[in-house]
Amino acid sequence: MSAISEPSAMLAALLEKAKKAGADAADALVVNGVSLSASYRLGKAEDLERSEGRDLGLRVFLGHQQAMVSTTDFAEDALDEAVTRALAMARAVPEDPYCGLIAPGQLAREWPDLDLVDNREPEPAQLIEWAKRAEDAARAVPGVTNSEGGDAGWSRSQVVLATSSGFSGGYEKSNFSFSASVLAGEDTGMERDYDWTSACFEEDLASPEEIGKNAGKGAVRRLNPKKANSGQVPVVYDPRVSGGLIQHLSGAISGASVARGTSFLKDQLNQLIFSPDLNVVDDPHRKRGPRSRPFDGEGAQTKARKIIEDGILTTWLLDSRSARQLKLSSTGHASRGIGGPPSPGPTNLYLEAGATSPAELIGDIESGLYVTELIGMGINGVTGDYSRGAAGFWIDKGEIAWPVSELTIAGNLKDMFTHLIPANDLNFRYGIDAPTVRVDGMTVAGS
Repeated sequence: MSAISEPSAMLAALLEKAKKAGADAADALVVNGVSLSASYRLGKAEDLERSEGRDLGLRVFLGHQQAMVSTTDFAEDALDEAVTRALAMARAVPEDPYCGLIAPGQLAREWPDLDLVDNREPEPAQLIEWAKRAEDAARAVPGVTNSEGGDAGWSRSQVVLATSSGFSGGYEKSNFSFSASVLAGEDTGMERDYDWTSACFEEDLASPEEIGKNAGKGAVRRLNPKKANSGQVPVVYDPRVSGGLIQHLSGAISGASVARGTSFLKDQLNQLIFSPDLNVVDDPHRKRGPRSRPFDGEGAQTKARKIIEDGILTTWLLDSRSARQLKLSSTGHASRGIGGPPSPGPTNLYLEAGATSPAELIGDIESGLYVTELIGMGINGVTGDYSRGAAGFWIDKGEIAWPVSELTIAGNLKDMFTHLIPANDLNFRYGIDAPTVRVDGMTVAGS
């Protein structure tokens, strides 16, 4: 029996139990996972950990009442007890007129091979070696004085979902990663930086030496930061933080937020909210993508979509519940865990690259801020007001000049989206990605 068919058969039997016990409908999923991690600090291996787990989540419906239970016990009597508990809970909760399984016509019936699994499991010694090489390269950078260590990890997971409406499917995914974090300087003048790499396949990773060298150079580069004058200036976001702007967009177009009326974009569907030449894409089928999946958390068909097309907001991110609230259809964006109901969320979401190089984007800025680190989450989802702690480098006469820290940058996301200009250096790295971007007219306050 295959790795997918074995849990599929078990879920089919569990759903049949739920139906026989009185459920009008049900769905269930199994998540199997194994992970291995290692850390190495100041020339010595520190931690080596391995974990394995298997979890099951069951959701049952009695009319418009629903309840979820989860368990790690797959014994027959434990599954019987899970069904009994779920139904008892469903009888006790208020009705939710929008809950229910997704319509059968929206279920995925076939899906592409997304090439998400590297079947080779690394030996613990290899992870330790990766962590060592990354930290050694970082500590070799002149000016680095201490280390928080190198880390390396590997995991493989399997997700299998079944519904009483006829869906059954599963997929597997692997992940390899390593990182380094070091400090430069002495006493109160120390600065920290890091770098990391992550991929489904080992062959797609950067080298430990590259990661370590980037971390070390970044820490040294941040030494002796200056204060910045307050004022309204252009702000340029480095790619390792620019994706945060797209993440704020995804939160604002979540169907759950829109249905509650708590999104600053709730009235902006089919309206121009970016400049007319910009596109934002959500692609669940990107080969080896960090957030790729063949179907969503309800078994719905998924596909690539231009969330922003020529600057226009084209869709919300919808699961079946938020779609019913808004009198729309699911967009295949349901995400879920073992213990709760689905909720909408993005997959591989990215802002398409522009035509301008980062140097050209910065070149005409007389005075501005280049952000490499953001602190805090000062975002008002209702109004779009944006205020974040920041650190990075001051831009002087078109050049990245000296390090700055202890800053606050502020604006409103509606205005920021309108004035956002992307560079041409998009790199798919985080799952929510953007190239270097420039936003004019932001308020920068030094402390």
